[in-house]
Amino acid sequence: MAELDAVVADLLAEGSELDAMVDALGEDGWATPTPAPGWTVAHQIGHLAWTDRAALLAVSDPAAFAESLTAAWADPAGFVDAGAEAQARRRPADLLADWRTGRAALARALTETPPGTRLPWYGPPMSAMSMATARLMETWAHGQDVAAALGVETEPTSRLRSIAHLGVRTRDFAFTVHELPPPVEEFRVELTGPDGALWVWGPDRATQRVTGPAHDFCLLVTQRAHPDDLALAAVGPDAHTWLDIAQAFAGLPGVGRERKAQQ
Repeated sequence: MAELDAVVADLLAEGSELDAMVDALGEDGWATPTPAPGWTVAHQIGHLAWTDRAALLAVSDPAAFAESLTAAWADPAGFVDAGAEAQARRRPADLLADWRTGRAALARALTETPPGTRLPWYGPPMSAMSMATARLMETWAHGQDVAAALGVETEPTSRLRSIAHLGVRTRDFAFTVHELPPPVEEFRVELTGPDGALWVWGPDRATQRVTGPAHDFCLLVTQRAHPDDLALAAVGPDAHTWLDIAQAFAGLPGVGRERKAQQ
């Protein structure tokens, strides 16, 4: 439980950092376009508010969440955009207040979830720890879009470690969702954290490897940057493929981002 509490604390800290970016924005600021095509700052916060509420429902009433999946699977390619669009039409003050209330309620619910509980989601069921990590990943990723839109420079923190861990664990999912057979062997992943520490996953003897800055790896697995714009290196054919398809979030294959030179 101590590990879960630590990740939930990171989730709250990440939310607070993003909250501070948008707290003083006027109507025009909320309408600022972000790097995600068609999404403004309001869409980004609206998506987080909506998915935090969905996660809270999955924790507090799994049967009701299962019923909500019917609408999602009726339009698997469009329900995320539709949800963000609906939220973005709200008054910014109301949207921000709802996001604050929802993320606080989710944090409490996650820490109170009995060990061993499997929570339903849009992908495979997950533990409270995995749900907290997934919400941390989403909050950070959408925060990157908001920061880029507002011209805010964010400093990488140790919170990236959980996001990187999720990125490593979702390797096989990324291959599967792209209709590719997952690699048989483990990869060695060596990432340099913000403080210079080396974060490592996989056996040292692995022949296929990914190395580079942890921040770049997190941008990769959240598809917030094109692989060619990141300082990541791959050894082995499957590892090279992974750099092109890595995806830590549930759902259909993401479209990623264009190379900076082509923007």
